[in-house]
Amino acid sequence: MFWWNGRHAGIGYFWAMENHAHHHENPSERLLVSILLNGAITLAEIAGGILSNSLSLVSEAIHNLSDTLALILTWVANRVGERKPDARRTFGYKRFEILSAFINAAILTGISFYLSYEAVVRFMHPEAVATGLMLIVAVIGFAGNLVSMLFLHRDSKHSLNVRAAYLHLLGDTISSVGVIAGALFMRYTGIVWIDPLLTIMISCVILVQAWQILRESVDILMQSTPEHLDLARIKTLLEKQPGIRNVHHVHCWQLQDHDILFEAHISTTNDMLLSDSNILRGKIEQILQENFSITHTTLQIEFETCHDTSMISQPCQGQVEKHHVN
Repeated sequence: MFWWNGRHAGIGYFWAMENHAHHHENPSERLLVSILLNGAITLAEIAGGILSNSLSLVSEAIHNLSDTLALILTWVANRVGERKPDARRTFGYKRFEILSAFINAAILTGISFYLSYEAVVRFMHPEAVATGLMLIVAVIGFAGNLVSMLFLHRDSKHSLNVRAAYLHLLGDTISSVGVIAGALFMRYTGIVWIDPLLTIMISCVILVQAWQILRESVDILMQSTPEHLDLARIKTLLEKQPGIRNVHHVHCWQLQDHDILFEAHISTTNDMLLSDSNILRGKIEQILQENFSITHTTLQIEFETCHDTSMISQPCQGQVEKHHVN
């Protein structure tokens, strides 16, 4: 009925549903709704593709199936990520979300190459299809994917893992548009090569999006310094503070997409009391939090202990020798 009132009214209804869900459901619940919806769409597209002899619709169904699997993986990751830290995994299970995002992005990459291959096959061996049935099923798939996207829209801004699932749905929604356009062109113009052309374009879009997530997730898994942080700038800023002679042996990495960890050795200008070093440590933590959004710090306050004062280094030679003697 909301579509009968007009296109904008329909979109407004969907956005109202998404906003309502944002206030009354958690991300796991919205993911579960998307899983059920996409599972139903996949079954409809497989049946429609077989009955209409539409290879593009079958490919779209396979694409949607991979989306459903990716959403299931994302849902599992969110549930696992809620587990509390224990003696074995002291940081908890949050990194599992990044692993899931990496797997999702890898699947996206595989899908983009598969769709390109299918497009080349269609160029070489075009087949007639029942465009009427193909169009109906493609519109249903488009509507279902759009609703699923709206359910996950807000959460995709705050979680790399949910963003990977969101991009899965975005790619599938665009792919549905391509199938709809292909069906219309074939129905009214007889130009059958439009469908594989759109498929290749869609594959390129998916590949770009997947590469971005792959790069970010690999950086986090490799414990790389976040791109927006300049360690040299952090070192310079800290060394300007009274009482600090040198900042060295710096490490900075992400636990997940919004938790940044930092550790360093802080060499002081004088041999201070433990209470004074605690005050200095608190000041450093405040600077890191306010200027660089670093959420967790581990600082080693020392005086004339390390001879190697380079920013990036192996453990202090003095510490290694002391440990060896003990």
